[in-house]
Amino acid sequence: MMYRLARSVFFKLDAEKAHDLTIKNLSRFTGTPLDVVYRQNLPPRPVQVMGLHFRNPIGLAAGLDKNGECIDAFGAMGFGFVEVGTVTPRPQSGNNKPRLFRVEPGEGIINRMGFNNHGVDALIENVKKASYDGVLGINIGKNKDTPLEKGKDDYLICMDKVYEHAGYITVNISSPNTPGLRSLQYGEALDDLLSSLKIKQKDLAEKHGKYVPVTLKIAPDLDHEELVQIADALVRHKIDGVIGTNTTLDRTLVDGMPFAHEQGGLSGRPLQNRSTEVVRLLREELKGQLPIIGVGGIDSVISAKEKMQSGADLLQVYSGFIYHGPALVKRLVRNI
Repeated sequence: MMYRLARSVFFKLDAEKAHDLTIKNLSRFTGTPLDVVYRQNLPPRPVQVMGLHFRNPIGLAAGLDKNGECIDAFGAMGFGFVEVGTVTPRPQSGNNKPRLFRVEPGEGIINRMGFNNHGVDALIENVKKASYDGVLGINIGKNKDTPLEKGKDDYLICMDKVYEHAGYITVNISSPNTPGLRSLQYGEALDDLLSSLKIKQKDLAEKHGKYVPVTLKIAPDLDHEELVQIADALVRHKIDGVIGTNTTLDRTLVDGMPFAHEQGGLSGRPLQNRSTEVVRLLREELKGQLPIIGVGGIDSVISAKEKMQSGADLLQVYSGFIYHGPALVKRLVRNI
């Protein structure tokens, strides 16, 4: 009830202004009596994935807390893991505003943010301040003005800096809002990137005395053959996990709805079926050789169970959380 009331107020605001206000207030309330508004004590549903212990399989997807400003607040809501970012080596403002839109009739969100963030160093400082004891994922990307042929260097810079602070690291090569980024999902470019990441991971594991898993986040707009090739590359390079999926460029299910014509990636319920299909196809190709984190349109217990039955070992929510609030986390943890 309380969240529905708050949502009715926030949904009257511009989507990005509402987001920024939410992040500001969550950061301000953390550790004060006011966090009772969102704090939830949930039953343990422990799972072991990638050699990590998750208190439950429900996580917050990257993009909501880009700079790691509210890690403790999201932990208080009961998430089994929290993924922050996407973060880049240098701060960047992202694409021009407006760049975030609610497609309310379809419970979707379109964004063309463009990896707006305060930079990897600022993120690390926020991570150091957090007291969250769950699994923390850090999602890394490349700066927009870094030439694509040097994009690998940005990922390695970020990986080097976040390694000792991360439970796992996600490599984001599937956002549709950084020009050319998705081309890193194919062929020699993908092989070169994954090979370099594994070499760096090995060096950092020796340096820090711990092994931090690396996952790859892929797009939903790949055809079957492209998914087969990516699965093959993931296995060959011994990547620790895959996240399916990022946002989609497809507008079929929201055609004619308000803001559906806006450029950017679409998330939420319109992505639900396609992301689940990608998870299913990944399971067929990977044959259990590495775990799958399912994300895309999870807004109910049924949609969560469909993802897990299709092959997901862990789940992440984003748009569903925006539309349904912390109560969604409680329902998922208690019923899956």
